[in-house]
Amino acid sequence: MSTKITASEVNQLRKATGAGMMDCKKALVEAEGDFDKAIEILRKKGQKVAAKRADRESTEGAVIAKVNDSATKGAIVSLNCETDFVAKNESYIELANKLAEMALEVNTKEELLNAPYDGLTVQDKLTEQTGVIGEKIEIGDFRILEAPFVGGYIHAGNRIAVLTGLSKKVEGAEEVAKEVAMQAAAMNPVALDEEGVDQAIIDKEIEIAKEQLRQEGKPEEMLENIAKGKLKRFFKDNTLINQAFIKDNKISVAEHVKSIGADVKVVAFERVALS
Repeated sequence: MSTKITASEVNQLRKATGAGMMDCKKALVEAEGDFDKAIEILRKKGQKVAAKRADRESTEGAVIAKVNDSATKGAIVSLNCETDFVAKNESYIELANKLAEMALEVNTKEELLNAPYDGLTVQDKLTEQTGVIGEKIEIGDFRILEAPFVGGYIHAGNRIAVLTGLSKKVEGAEEVAKEVAMQAAAMNPVALDEEGVDQAIIDKEIEIAKEQLRQEGKPEEMLENIAKGKLKRFFKDNTLINQAFIKDNKISVAEHVKSIGADVKVVAFERVALS
C-alpha cells in the first residue's frame, strides 16, 4: 500500500528546500514519507535545495543573544511560543531578553530553568505565563560560547541569533565578530571549518555528487576524483571560515578576520534560528 502524503507535508518540504511542489510530492512518495530521505532524493536528482533544514523544527518565538561585559562569554536563548502575534509582544520580548541575560550566569538549560525569577523558578515563570497568555511557552534552544573575545548579532525580528568567538581581543574585534556573526546568520554554515563537518555529512555529499555524475553519464572510474573536487566546493560554500565574505566576495571570512591581526582567527560560532 502506498504511503499517503498530505498537502501540509509537501508544503513543509517545499519550505525546507525551496524545491517545486510537484517535485516535493514525488520525492515524499518515493521516500515513503521520510522527510530527510526526500531531501536527499531531491538533491540526487540535481535539485537546488536551500539550506533551511536546521531551522525547520522551530515554530514561533524570539531568539536573543547576549554577551557579558568582558566579552568573554555569550549566551543564546530561544523562547518559543505558538503564534507570531505573541512572539512580537513587547513583554514577551522583554522576558526573552531577561532570560538571555540570566543565561550568562549559568552553563546549562537545566540550570537556567531552575534559576530564581520573581520568587519562582524560571520553569514556574514559564508555566505561569503559559496560563496568562494561553499559549505553550518554553525555552527551545540554549547555547553558551566562551572565547578570548565573543561578539553577537540578532537578525531583525529576533528570528536568528548568532555568537562568534575570536582567538584574541584586539582593536576592531567587536566589529569583525559582529560581521562574522551576520555572515553566519545569512549563510547558515554547517560547521566552522572542514574538521568540524560530521563524517556522515561528508559521506552523503560524496554519494550525492556521484549520483549526479552518473546521471550526467560520467564513467564510474572517474566518479571518486570528481566527487572529491565537488566536496572541496561544498567545504568552501558551507564552512564559515572558508565562505566568501558577504561584504567582499573576493576574500574568505578567515582572510577578513586577519585584517585586524595576522594571528586572529574565528575559533567557534553558535547559530540559532526559528523557521
